[in-house]
Amino acid sequence: MSAITPETVAEHGLSPEEYQRVLAALGREPNLTELGIFSVMWSEHCSYKSSRIHLKKLPTKAPWVIQGPGENAGVIDIGDGLAAIFKMESHNHPSYIEPYQGAATGVGGILRDVFTMGARPVANMNALRFGRPDHPKMRHLIAGVVHGIGGYGNCVGVPTVGGEVNFHRAYDGNILVNAMTVGVARTDRIFYSAAAGIGNPVVYVGSKTGRDGIHGATMASADFSEDSEEKRPTVQVGDPFTEKLLIEACLELMASDAIVAIQDMGAAGLTSSSVEMASKGGVGIELDMDAVPCRETGMTPYEMMLSESQERMLMVLKPGREAEAEAIFRKWELDFAVIGRITDTGRLVLKWQGATAADIPLGPLGDDAPVYDRPHVPTPPRAPLADVPESIDITGELKALLASPDLASRRWIWEQYDHMVGADTVQRPGGDAAVVRVHGTDKGLAITTDCTPRYCFADPVTGGRQAIAEAFRNLCAVGARPLATTDCMNFGNPQRPEIMGQFVGCIEGMAEACAALDMPIVSGNVSLYNETKNEDGTGSAILPTPAIGAVGLLDDWSRSMTIAFKGVGDIILVVGERSGHLGQSLWLREIHGREDGPPPPVDLAAERRAGELVRAAIEHGHVTAAHDVSDGGIAVAIAEMALAGGIGAIIDKPQPFDCARSFFGEDQGLYIVTVEDGALIEFLATADAAGVPVEPLGRTIRSRIIFERPDRDCAITLDELRAAHEGFFPALMGPAA
Repeated sequence: MSAITPETVAEHGLSPEEYQRVLAALGREPNLTELGIFSVMWSEHCSYKSSRIHLKKLPTKAPWVIQGPGENAGVIDIGDGLAAIFKMESHNHPSYIEPYQGAATGVGGILRDVFTMGARPVANMNALRFGRPDHPKMRHLIAGVVHGIGGYGNCVGVPTVGGEVNFHRAYDGNILVNAMTVGVARTDRIFYSAAAGIGNPVVYVGSKTGRDGIHGATMASADFSEDSEEKRPTVQVGDPFTEKLLIEACLELMASDAIVAIQDMGAAGLTSSSVEMASKGGVGIELDMDAVPCRETGMTPYEMMLSESQERMLMVLKPGREAEAEAIFRKWELDFAVIGRITDTGRLVLKWQGATAADIPLGPLGDDAPVYDRPHVPTPPRAPLADVPESIDITGELKALLASPDLASRRWIWEQYDHMVGADTVQRPGGDAAVVRVHGTDKGLAITTDCTPRYCFADPVTGGRQAIAEAFRNLCAVGARPLATTDCMNFGNPQRPEIMGQFVGCIEGMAEACAALDMPIVSGNVSLYNETKNEDGTGSAILPTPAIGAVGLLDDWSRSMTIAFKGVGDIILVVGERSGHLGQSLWLREIHGREDGPPPPVDLAAERRAGELVRAAIEHGHVTAAHDVSDGGIAVAIAEMALAGGIGAIIDKPQPFDCARSFFGEDQGLYIVTVEDGALIEFLATADAAGVPVEPLGRTIRSRIIFERPDRDCAITLDELRAAHEGFFPALMGPAA
């Protein structure tokens, strides 16, 4: 047996203090396999050792929540005996190292989290963050990630229905790839991961185990240099066709009563799945490593336990049901092997070639793993915006914003995704939220992903509030009742107090917003160490990015609202309180090169009032289009509605502020809606009763957008705006991308 040296311990990502805890837990020195198991289970990726105490502050319960955090995915009741099951996860480091496989296996992993619970996946989303478009590596990274997401999702037959993309220099050395899946299941057929039944068989199904992805969880729990080629072997390799077979085989077996518990093999592979299942069930587990299906010769228990090969699941079956289960998996041409049994020892025991390869108490690997209350300092408040510039050319600046990386059309991306497979997609990418019909019913699920990292960097508490609030708005804007959220917490090195302060601040803001808007967090993921080491040893961290995925419910999918203007002559209204806030706005950054001031404040009570008003107006047929106001302000929202419908607008009403603040301010809690003349009085009366301000802006017209001003009018054709809006990605990526 190789001696465990301090260098070996460090290579496994354990601190000297943590290694002393390993010695105390075992009462002896570990062997290499045991050390590897501790290293992955105590990694940030698996143990949440720096974030767990703060995650407990998030609201996780509501009458409609069936399962909150702690399982493979969250579960909410959507009525009539049906549940929506969903989660968002990160695959950041792997996607920077090998973008195609990193993104593809990110999609595969999140799909497994959802169908493990008994759900048929019905929709995928993603939230992507890239560095500067002109960075030497960025075109390669964008192409690889987009092709990886499309390649996996399209082949497995689950529609990719939307997402978001941001660009900022802070992601130059650490892109973010966050993937979300939503599935639907019967509420009486939901499957959990807690193992039970002493002597019950432990079964391995899916693909064979290889050497890909070994130390993936550890790699994802450390920052790294931009020269990342040496870490390519830690990136998993996916096979979406096998995943499709695995979905069908699992759902077929789930139709029986043979399964006691089930867990996908994600980060840390066979280690995490076996440890988590036994720990949650309060039992022990013994595995026969000679029985593990391997695709490479001479694999050791160390390699088998730490491999992150894809498309694999671990199950506990009822005794005597092995043959029935095996027949199903063989029919779908998948591996099936009984590799162990449940014990009453409270230990993880590995047998290999007639000897004991590992024997570890489960407590220290699971609930008793290290937990740290890292030092943290709050982000200093930003000074108020000074020397606010004036807008001298509304339409020219609007055109520049629509052509900018953060606002340009994402058509080049989403046309590479199959967003219609399954024939249940109601609203395609490009709106406020995707809408997917619940098959065989009138119900619709609305799905969105949201976060504004520049707000979180300037003020983490406000940024955390805003991320939840924008998700709430996007669901309300399509007419859905917001129900719950999942999060993907992407941050830098938690051992730096200022980074940990960003995390704590964002959690505080998110918790306030979740409580105020009745949108509990039911699942999620934490990705730390998104930071690149510079040559001088300092770190360059990403912007704090608490990505939010949210799900809402429509009782009748056919009544969902879109952003597109529907007809000429409709009245354009802005719903909500305006203040003309320009701090941290895209207008300030893109037009004037400044990232100054505090982010816009978020009034959660006002958010709720405005959202409920818009949702009710959609339900009663009072509005013909709706769109929330976000990046770029009112002018951009109107332009997006005009381009979506091929109908222009004239904004001819007096404005409360100067041009910049009126049209490009990023006030929160605002919506643009259109109403026909006959519905105006009733809509205004409803808004007044709800205490929600509403201002007229103008009307829809034919093929131009016109801003009437006291000094001069500004006008631009939709064709000119569309050319600017659609041009960024094709120009960046080129025909060969």
